[in-house]
Amino acid sequence: MQIAPSILSADFLSLSSDLPVLSQMGISVLHLDVMDGHFVPNLTFGPPLISSIKPHWPGILEAHLMMTNPDDHLKAFVSAGCNRIIVHQEVCWHLHRTLQTIKNLGAEAGVVLNPATPVETISEILPFVDLVLLMTVNPGFGGQSYLAFVEEKIKKLVNWRKGNSYLIEVDGGIKAEHLSGLQSMGVDLAVVGSALFNQNPVSENLKDLLTHVTSNI
Repeated sequence: MQIAPSILSADFLSLSSDLPVLSQMGISVLHLDVMDGHFVPNLTFGPPLISSIKPHWPGILEAHLMMTNPDDHLKAFVSAGCNRIIVHQEVCWHLHRTLQTIKNLGAEAGVVLNPATPVETISEILPFVDLVLLMTVNPGFGGQSYLAFVEEKIKKLVNWRKGNSYLIEVDGGIKAEHLSGLQSMGVDLAVVGSALFNQNPVSENLKDLLTHVTSNI
């Protein structure tokens, strides 16, 4: 299982020094929480910041679009350097078309579900996705508590993955003590924010997190 750092909890002024540390320690995916102040109450950042990060990040940049009109902005995020675009099932009226648009732009396509959204709502499009992201908190803010009931949806996705090749990612309230259990269930990526970016050095926090997973490759 891989750890995907979310920069939502990071000190943006320290990213220039933190990003090389993460890369050197084996991190290959950076998670970008894009919030529009409408679909979720918070407002974060957009393509200009991502464009400034891209030259300093050799791995995957995945944008989690928490916005009501993602279709209007897909090209901008791919042009900014995102390798993977993840959209919410709850706001995409024509989800299959949105996923195909992302792929036609040259990026991997992912779909994300809020905690209360049944996983059955995406069963028909699983053959067309590269990644499914399950929120383990209600989206909008960092530092929330992990919602364990989402683990039932993880189990379903693992069972349905037979014959499909999508990755399973979880995001929200994930601490070191959750990692081994998530890995044993079949999760491929765990988004970590405040457990990685806090008052302690990023390198120390990451070393501690990595002791709870058997591989970060």
